[in-house]
Amino acid sequence: MTAVTTDVTVDKTPEEKPTATARKALTSPWASVVAIFIAVLWTTPTFGLLVTSFRRPQDIVANGWWNAARHPNFTLSNYHEVIFGGGTRLSDFFINSIIITLPAVVIPVALATLAAYAFAWTKFKGRDSLFVAVFALQVVPLQVALIPLLTIYVRYLHLANTYWSVWLSHSIFALPFAIFLLHNFMKEIPEELIEAARMDGANHATIFFRVLMPLIEPAIAAFAIFQFLWVWNDLLVALVFIGSGPNQPLPLAIKSLLGQQGQGWQLLTA
Repeated sequence: MTAVTTDVTVDKTPEEKPTATARKALTSPWASVVAIFIAVLWTTPTFGLLVTSFRRPQDIVANGWWNAARHPNFTLSNYHEVIFGGGTRLSDFFINSIIITLPAVVIPVALATLAAYAFAWTKFKGRDSLFVAVFALQVVPLQVALIPLLTIYVRYLHLANTYWSVWLSHSIFALPFAIFLLHNFMKEIPEELIEAARMDGANHATIFFRVLMPLIEPAIAAFAIFQFLWVWNDLLVALVFIGSGPNQPLPLAIKSLLGQQGQGWQLLTA
């Protein structure tokens, strides 16, 4: 008996061909070389800051950080002076940043989840128009509202130079995007799941906390990460509503350090 083998060639569809070509291009050795080169180029300035932060002032003035390996003379005194020494004490401002950031993340997350549930799964008059208005608020730039908010905080609420002014400001500007994001995520949940919970006698609170909350945790985590980074790195809002003083966060303290130290590169890089 003779074994007969048949070669079957399956042609790829037009949609699969571009995908296969792109995958082949991205996995080629040249693509890896380019990616490594970009990564090294992107990391070099940060590495230079790291090396400079451990060098002594006379060495920084004498030569560049790339010569540190030829003249190794490193010290930890820069970090000690910045964190614990003199009038700087960045450790205090680091705690201020934590105090400012955590409530500025929790407040909009809590309010946005409730509002998103109302827009997604409850029916009330004017719901669609109100949601469009909330969505439109995303186009309002932060800088436009700084002066009106500052006027309200100073004249009427007496919240100037307090944590509350920063918490409220960050929450106000984060809510439209948070509501929009969480609403779209909630609408993707099958309606049959909500109806099944209602058939079992669940009210809105039970549906929200026991059915929806476990399902929307990825969306909440995504928004919380973006909000945390935005508030932690913020300079403008803290500068307007808190200014200089004991309540200022870390970015403001670093800015003042830049003005105080002048040519103290060892402290600035640390």
